[in-house]
Amino acid sequence: MPKAEHLERHRLADLFLDTFTYNAHTTASDALWAGLPVVTLRGGAFQSRVCASLLTALGLSELITVSGTEYEARAVDLARAPEQLQELRARLRKRQSGGPPFATCSFVRDLERAFEAIWAVDQRPEVLDIPKDSFFKAIV
Repeated sequence: MPKAEHLERHRLADLFLDTFTYNAHTTASDALWAGLPVVTLRGGAFQSRVCASLLTALGLSELITVSGTEYEARAVDLARAPEQLQELRARLRKRQSGGPPFATCSFVRDLERAFEAIWAVDQRPEVLDIPKDSFFKAIV
């Protein structure tokens, strides 16, 4: 299926419920790109923290939960609050105009700068200074 059609299907849903213990990763990114709010349960390992990182970068940390009980309650609360879902969709649309994680060009530019900084030293640096306005500051 063409990517545009795939993303269009996400626009038909009200809420995306992320999987646990292995987060949705690309599928969650697609949902967020389509403007579909995602509720996630943050775990302790990389594979269960991906969606929480995306939501943090988007300024939507209220969609990150830390327990199964909280996850279920947040999903039910949102399902019963269409006005809140609309507000979340509006915030997502606003972020699509260039903020992390949707600013691909800025991400690539900052990643290249990070690689150049690492390359510039003969050994792995203990601390890598990341510019304050960098894409990475939003997700670290």
